[in-house]
Amino acid sequence: MFNPDDILYEDNHLLIVNKRCGDLVQPDPSGESALEDQIKAFIKRRDAKPGEVFLGVVHRIDRPVSGAVVFAKTSKALVRLNEMIREGRIHKVYWALTEATPDPESGELRHYILRDGRTNRSRACDAPKGDAKEARLRYATLGAGTNYTLVEVELLTGRHHQIRAQLSKIGCPIRGDLKYGARRSLPGGGISLHSRRVEFEHPVRREPLSVTAPVPAGDNLWTYFENL
Repeated sequence: MFNPDDILYEDNHLLIVNKRCGDLVQPDPSGESALEDQIKAFIKRRDAKPGEVFLGVVHRIDRPVSGAVVFAKTSKALVRLNEMIREGRIHKVYWALTEATPDPESGELRHYILRDGRTNRSRACDAPKGDAKEARLRYATLGAGTNYTLVEVELLTGRHHQIRAQLSKIGCPIRGDLKYGARRSLPGGGISLHSRRVEFEHPVRREPLSVTAPVPAGDNLWTYFENL
């Protein structure tokens, strides 16, 4: 559930929140409450708005994933941010705790993602196949513990379950991600993939904006890696 303490940045045009594992960004067929509606209700109460509250979802992250999510508070900002997404001008950096250390420890991954809508799963292929879409990311190993490794990922494309599928493909499934080969699940069903930072030019003020999301609270392993 949305908590005002999770707001990382807000002005008249933008709202960036630190999503918790398990939260839906926007409504889906399950009918469960989603951040989009919860934030609208919060703004309506806080600002005593008499009419409907405008809130546009700029990008989504998977339900079991945590971290920074950007919303637009005006239609002007939404149009410009959507254009920036299409043109690759919103820089997104993720942190992942993986069950193995990538070899090599840094580099670029290029696969072709095949999405299976029936199972809500994606497969990373080495070569083009059917209607697979190219998927690219850069990664760097930031630290390693006894059982897990902290990997920073810069998304170069935005495909369904891209980071999860590509890291699994190279033998580095994400902690808790049973769907993509992790050994065991985590309490609450979340996975250790975190939208760590978003960077882009403010759509109205045209100034550089960089927002970093603290790692999930109460998870000792995340705390350990954040403090390395």
